[in-house]
Amino acid sequence: MNQVVLYVAAALTGLWGVAHLFATKGVAAGFGEISTDNRRVITMEWIVEGVTLISLAAFVAVTATIEPHGRLSSAVFAVAIATLVTLAVVSIFTGFRIAFLPYRLCPFIFGLSALLIAVGAWA
Repeated sequence: MNQVVLYVAAALTGLWGVAHLFATKGVAAGFGEISTDNRRVITMEWIVEGVTLISLAAFVAVTATIEPHGRLSSAVFAVAIATLVTLAVVSIFTGFRIAFLPYRLCPFIFGLSALLIAVGAWA
């Protein structure tokens, strides 16, 4: 168990989540003239992804701090990894196809975070 690696993974994931929250207004505005309902849906989805990433980061960091070696900890790390891998796969088929660089970074950041959690938890 390498807590430092887990904290790095949590920081990377959490910072990317915060970046999502700060970018929400600009992303929604970037769609131009769309209905109020569509703008709200886009805003909601960006906020949800940001909160999800921040929550995953918090779960990993707290678990690494309080009980890094238990069975429950392994389950928390596994769920975080599975969630990040799922987000990476979704991003490969969606945001990665967009020319805007931050969208293209998502699968790499999610994948790297998942890998770091695995290394930190089980290496």
